[in-house]
Amino acid sequence: MRVLVADDHSLFRDGIVSLLEAAGFDVVGQVGDGQAAVEAAHRLHPDVVLMDITMPGMDGLQALQIIRTDLPATQVVMLTVSDDDANLFEAIRHGAAGYLLKNLNAEEFLKILEGVEHGEAAMTRQTTARLLHGMAHASQPAGEAADPLSEREADLLRLVAQGLPNKAIAQRLSLSENTVKYHLKNILQKLGVQNRTEAAAYAIRNGLIKDTPPTFN
Repeated sequence: MRVLVADDHSLFRDGIVSLLEAAGFDVVGQVGDGQAAVEAAHRLHPDVVLMDITMPGMDGLQALQIIRTDLPATQVVMLTVSDDDANLFEAIRHGAAGYLLKNLNAEEFLKILEGVEHGEAAMTRQTTARLLHGMAHASQPAGEAADPLSEREADLLRLVAQGLPNKAIAQRLSLSENTVKYHLKNILQKLGVQNRTEAAAYAIRNGLIKDTPPTFN
């Protein structure tokens, strides 16, 4: 996986780069502000941009919107000290592939980041629970899916809302991981959302699944 790191704290940035390289990731660049992140993303076309929110000049949320619009194949994961729900919700609404806090231990961070390659959200289950609760109860009008979900898709979406990764979903439903990815793609298209977290929140908000927090076992 080719990774671009954007963070204005050089000591932290150097540490993340060293950690990623030691784990076998290909770090194609590192920058210190949002504008530089946008320019580097256009030039380098990384698979993933790891981006802080609070940076001088253009912040990470602004850079996120530009990168996701101009380079839809590039995933953006916010890596930040901000535990603010507003930042979390805005990041996901604008297409972030995940939202990680900098107090994660290295092993968990690398494991979650590896999941991005398989289409999984880069978030802890605690963050997923906060996000689903906030988005499901937001004052947004209830919409209808362009096409109804099949029974299999509804079953799969329930497991997504519990915070399960693709591998665990595949085991629960006796499917291959590729089949899970195929169903997820169809679900996103039917619901008109950008990622699995928005899909789960949509389903809760519209009564497609029970509003329960993710499981932790």
